[in-house]
Amino acid sequence: MTDLTTARELDTVLAQLSLEEKVRLLTGRDFWSTLPIDRVGLRSMVLSDGPSGVRGPEWDERSPSLNLPSASALSAAFDPAMAHRYGAVAACEARRKGVDVVLGPTVNLHRSPLGGRHFEAFSEDPVLTGELAAAYVNGLQDNGVAATPKHYVANDSETDRFTADVRVSDRALRELYLLAFEKAIVDSRAWLVMSAYNSVNGVTATENDLLETPLNSEWGFDGVVVSDWTAVRSLASAEAAQDLAMPGPDGPWGEALITAVAQGAIALDVVDRKVRRLLRLAQRVGALGEAGPAPLVHVEDGIRFAREAAADGAVLLENRGELPWNAAELRRVAVSGNNADVVRTQGGGSATVLPEHTISPLEGLRAALPDTEIEYSVGAITQVGLAGIPRERMTNPVTGAPGARVTFRDAAGEDIFHEDRLATELVWFGGSAPTARAREIELAFRYLPAANERVDIGFAATGRGRFWIDGELLIDEVVVPVGEDLGAAFLAPDNRTVSVDVVAGRAVDIRFVYEAPPRDDALAGALSLSVGTRPTATDDDLLIAEAVAAARAADVALVVVGTNARVESEGFDRVDLGLPGRQDDLVRAVAAANPRTVVLVNAGAPVLLPWRHEVAAVLVGWFGGQEFGHAIADVLLGVAEPGGRLPTTWPDAAADVPVLDTRLVDGALVYDEGIHIGYRAWLRAGATPAYWFGHGLGYTHTELIGVSAPATAVAGTTIDVTVSVINRGERDGKQVVLVFAEKPDSAVERAERWLVGFASVRVAAGATAAVDVSVPTRLLAHWEDGWRYEPGEYTLRIGTSAVELPLAASLELKADA
Repeated sequence: MTDLTTARELDTVLAQLSLEEKVRLLTGRDFWSTLPIDRVGLRSMVLSDGPSGVRGPEWDERSPSLNLPSASALSAAFDPAMAHRYGAVAACEARRKGVDVVLGPTVNLHRSPLGGRHFEAFSEDPVLTGELAAAYVNGLQDNGVAATPKHYVANDSETDRFTADVRVSDRALRELYLLAFEKAIVDSRAWLVMSAYNSVNGVTATENDLLETPLNSEWGFDGVVVSDWTAVRSLASAEAAQDLAMPGPDGPWGEALITAVAQGAIALDVVDRKVRRLLRLAQRVGALGEAGPAPLVHVEDGIRFAREAAADGAVLLENRGELPWNAAELRRVAVSGNNADVVRTQGGGSATVLPEHTISPLEGLRAALPDTEIEYSVGAITQVGLAGIPRERMTNPVTGAPGARVTFRDAAGEDIFHEDRLATELVWFGGSAPTARAREIELAFRYLPAANERVDIGFAATGRGRFWIDGELLIDEVVVPVGEDLGAAFLAPDNRTVSVDVVAGRAVDIRFVYEAPPRDDALAGALSLSVGTRPTATDDDLLIAEAVAAARAADVALVVVGTNARVESEGFDRVDLGLPGRQDDLVRAVAAANPRTVVLVNAGAPVLLPWRHEVAAVLVGWFGGQEFGHAIADVLLGVAEPGGRLPTTWPDAAADVPVLDTRLVDGALVYDEGIHIGYRAWLRAGATPAYWFGHGLGYTHTELIGVSAPATAVAGTTIDVTVSVINRGERDGKQVVLVFAEKPDSAVERAERWLVGFASVRVAAGATAAVDVSVPTRLLAHWEDGWRYEPGEYTLRIGTSAVELPLAASLELKADA
């Protein structure tokens, strides 16, 4: 079908619509879908959160989703082919769940390591981010599912995200924050873009001229600009290149826009352009006419892929000859750390998906070492929220099956609806439950403890909660929201618990009754509540002593450290970079007891590792998705290579970080560092981090031994830099090759060096491989009211991190042929 034929068909449909129908199409039908108009063959399109999996239109464990590794784990692989597969797997999930549009990838940059949502974004570098985002988009859309690069633009932190005014220079916008989006639009032709909550230079994103220039006028975007949920706040956004306001059915457009068009205040052509784009999207995903969705073209086992991707993104920061372990030599392994058992496979917030199962590091090691004694100690408590009750530990009091009964009652106390659920962490966004009519919701189940222990048990919700155990009312409190961010207060509410002693095999009856406070905001009719447990606060020194005793008696020790739900989540930024609780003390104590101590870091973004020189190895596993434990066991035992390299610089101390603060001053967040973020800022400051961008070790010894590159290039062209990589080790391995540019004699301000290309390569033991790295000369240009090329000599430096650069080549850039 030609573009001309498509345009004619869209115009034919457009001509059949009334003004009222057109305007109604531009606001969502409900929280997750668009309005259908049957008489023109337009069905509703379903949108769903991602990007590390596809939740679907309902937040329901009875319809589980594949939980893929976080974006920071994916980016650590430095592999666009892996990102393409990732997108294709997500598309298969979307099609399985009836989803047309995935709200991802997240293309914002790691400007400050305090950013609370960095696990969901790729990198501090715009070139790495842009390449991976483009590949992800291709993977999704090759399989007929629309991608939505977000959040456009400069939504790089969470503090006051609804009102923040990001003040950023045109040059920094173009060379960093917009560049990260550009390739996904220009090359991959993304079918949507999501506009952000924040303002940019005084104008909120949904009304900003940036939606037109460069997005439409320069990049040729012909898709739909969908708002972040509730980001459309006024009729003024209808005059901008903002196309779809979500959620619906209410919003600031509706009758106000109809009136504005009728009175001539807004031209009908403005509305028609938006509707035409929405119809084009419907055509692309098979929601217009009778053709239906295109067939899937890239299909693979999602669980197997999740395991492979987690291993390929794992970054080995330190290894003093310890890893990989030889499974045949391990008789006893000591495992400690709260995250070893209660693992974080994903970050918090709207990106959350509900997997059918997750594999913790403890479970992964036990499965991989069935004949080895593995002793687990908590060591240090990091959990701050409640862990839901496992379904196998619950019995529904009505059906007798595993799970819980949820009952909705009206103001008269009459039962109006019920659900039989398989989890106790529950969220309702839409769906059939009568959340708006319910006065109270009851969650009831019989709980069978797995061990003799003292635990904190209770609920998390905003509103009044009453909690009974075996018929005794133990909690009756009203919980108020924590913080001012609407989403964070909803998805991560405060909790109330009581400490109780439970006995393995002795069941207790749990009953929780919740009364939701009235609300008239965007989340009216939505509900979030949970019942769960956490370890009871105890003697920290005793916990560490138990872990030390186990480590002293073991062949090797694994300490799993990490963040928790109060550290990395949508809705708020981090307050510091330290590991929560006494995890640092735990690592030092275990390392002193066993010299073969390996530390696994379960975090989505940089954390401080003050003991990194005191342990035998440090491995970053990120938020590794549902197969995390299996993947980590594969890496620890040498079944898989730790394939990752750092996509973001990790500091030694917070005081050293050149760009750190995310707090607003008089409503503004000023990006006064300009083009210098990430490793660029570290190089300009002359400071030394703990680990540079690109750092990471493998299980073999590879070297970059030669480079071939053109001596000259013409502005606007792309050159290939060929790098020879030799594997001098005895096992196959992977290396990531980075190409940076420098121009120390530049007439304009530049970074000391900046990334212009990268590639990953696998090299067999004893072999040499040649890897080609494409370098667009556009990446040598700077923005000054347009892209300007500075002729002259540039140095290309080639290596494996921002400072480990053994090879170099000179390149003479000519303005034209």
